[in-house]
Amino acid sequence: MITEASLPLRIHIFRHGETEWSLTGQHTGQTDLPLTAGGEDKARSLGHSLEGIQFAHVLTSPRQRARKTCEMADLELTAGIDADLAEWDYGDYEGQTSAAIVLQRPGWNLYRDGCPHGESPEQVSERADRLIARLRTLEGNVALFSHGQFSAVLAVRWIGMPVAVAQHFPLGTASHSILGSALHHPQVSVIEQWNAGNDICRRCTVPGRQRLPSQGSRGSIDPSSRS
Repeated sequence: MITEASLPLRIHIFRHGETEWSLTGQHTGQTDLPLTAGGEDKARSLGHSLEGIQFAHVLTSPRQRARKTCEMADLELTAGIDADLAEWDYGDYEGQTSAAIVLQRPGWNLYRDGCPHGESPEQVSERADRLIARLRTLEGNVALFSHGQFSAVLAVRWIGMPVAVAQHFPLGTASHSILGSALHHPQVSVIEQWNAGNDICRRCTVPGRQRLPSQGSRGSIDPSSRS
């Protein structure tokens, strides 16, 4: 019989639901915005997609948009707060759109240049690496409720790639992504799923178990396959 403890580490990343600033494309770091009504609806739908997967651990960013998404997904009772899951600190660029920033600073790229009076790419990379080191001590399915641009950095650092690569991994609101290891090569870290909606991760399901809080789906991005 397969038990929760026998499952390999699989990290489920959930970007928070829609906010007013995610709709307008404004960078939202420390500004603590609530979900819109539509964002709450999508977070509930996300929760419905989680049936069949038990989570050994649930962690959320301290921002209310992530915590509310966790709550709407029916996982808040077991969730811990982890400050390392917070979004990139945009400093002087908080609340601005990328288009507006580029008008002031032509050629600007968050993942290369960072933000004045906010975090640099190196600082965000260090934060992601620190979180990954803790996550690698865990087993089973782990749920993380976080943010779009930090989650992209987390994913590329998981597969050992530099922060600049994260610009190629956008995330929609209330999306579900999975980090894990190659099926026949457990020492190889992979991105199993990225920016998915309400898919179910068959490999994450404990046979015969019903939801206790649950989730997931699969489709692999192996770092060794990148050109």
